[in-house]
Amino acid sequence: MGYPSCVSLQAMRMSSPLPDPGADERAHSDRLLARLREEIAAHGPMPFAQYMERCLYAPGLGYYSAGKTKFGEAGDFITAPELGELFARCVVNATYPALEMLGDNADFLELGGGSGAFAEAALKAFAEVGALPRHYLILEPSADLRERQRDRLEAALPADVFARVLWLNRPPEQDWQGVLFANEVIDALPTTRFAMRAGEVYEEYVALDGEGRLMRVDRPADALVSGAVRHLERDLEAEFPDGYRSEVLPQLPYWVQAIAGSLTAGLMLFIDYGYVRREYYLPERNDGTLRAYYRHRSHNDPLHLPGLNDLTASVDFTALAEAGNGAGFGVAGYMPQAQFLIGCGLQQAFEAAYEQASDEAVRYRLSQEVKKLTMPDQMGERFQAMLFARNMDMVPLPADLLEADQGDRL
Repeated sequence: MGYPSCVSLQAMRMSSPLPDPGADERAHSDRLLARLREEIAAHGPMPFAQYMERCLYAPGLGYYSAGKTKFGEAGDFITAPELGELFARCVVNATYPALEMLGDNADFLELGGGSGAFAEAALKAFAEVGALPRHYLILEPSADLRERQRDRLEAALPADVFARVLWLNRPPEQDWQGVLFANEVIDALPTTRFAMRAGEVYEEYVALDGEGRLMRVDRPADALVSGAVRHLERDLEAEFPDGYRSEVLPQLPYWVQAIAGSLTAGLMLFIDYGYVRREYYLPERNDGTLRAYYRHRSHNDPLHLPGLNDLTASVDFTALAEAGNGAGFGVAGYMPQAQFLIGCGLQQAFEAAYEQASDEAVRYRLSQEVKKLTMPDQMGERFQAMLFARNMDMVPLPADLLEADQGDRL
C-alpha cells in the first residue's frame, strides 16, 4: 500500500542499510516469525500470497493489524491523502456530480481508511459543495486503524457530518448506489509470485531451511495460477522466457465482485501505482515489482522482519479493467494521477487554498504537495487512476477529465 515520500526507489535500494528495529519491534516480528514457522512445519511450504497475507493481516501481528504507526512521516510511507487536502478535494470534484444524480440515498464507500486523513478532507469538501452522501462508509478490517479513524473524525468534523460515517467489517451485502473509492488498496492484496522454468509455470512458496530460517522456493503451479499466467501470455502474444519471475492476481476478478457486486448503480474509482499490462511484464522487469517498505526505505527482501514491513506489488491496470468488466462495470476513464487531478480541478483547489493560507510556510507546503502529487518522478506518472461506471444513463465526469482519458492504452 505504501509509497516512499520523495526519494526514488532506485536511490533507496542503493542507499544505506535498513535501520535496526527496537527491542519491542523485534519481539513483535519474532512472534509472527514463530507462528509462520509453526504453520510451515505443520503444513509444509506456504504460497507466497499466503505468507504476504499473514505478514500484513494476521490478527494482532500483521503489519496492518498491529498498533504501529504506518502513515505519514512517523510511519513507513506517505500516501497522497497524508500530503494535504488537495487530493481529496479533486476526488470529491470527480464524484459528487454522480452522487447528486443518484439522489438522496447515494452513499460513498472508502476501502481502507488509513489514518482517516482522506475521509476528513473529503467530508469537509462534500459539505462545502452541498453534496454530502447519505452515509460515508469506511470498509476497515483493522480494529486499530478503525479506532484511530473514529477518534480523528469525531474530533475534526461537525457532529451532524460525523454522524454520517459508518464503519464496515465486510463489503455491503444489501444493494446500494453511490461511489466506491480505493486509494492504494489493490497493491496490498496478497499477490501470487510465479516463475518460468523450461516453459512451465511455477509458483513461489515460503519454506524453512535446515536451520529454521525462511526461504523462498518454487513449486509447479496449480491450474488457477498456471491459467492466469497463460492468459497473460495470450494477451501479450508472447511467452515468458525461462527464468522470468513476476506477480499475478488470479483472485482479482473474485475480489472486485466481492467488494462491488452489490453496487447496483454508480462509480468506482481506483488510484494506485502500476502499469498497463504490456508495461508491467516488460522483458527487463524480470523479477516483478514486489517490494517492502520499512521506515521510508524500499527494499527487496520480503522475508526480512515479517510483520514490520509493508509488502506491496504494482497493479496490472489491464487486469483491473478486465475484472471490472467481468463484474458488470464499464471503464469510464483511465489516466496517470497527474492528469486525473488536473482534470478534476487541482489548479483551482490549489489557488483557493493558497489565497486562504495563513503564512508563507503553509503556501510552501501547498506548493510541495502539488509537486509530489503531479511530478512524473514522484506520484504523477507512477500512480494511475481508473474509473468504472454501472447503470448510469450518463457519466457526469468533468469535461477535462474525459479529455484526458488514455483507455486506449489498456
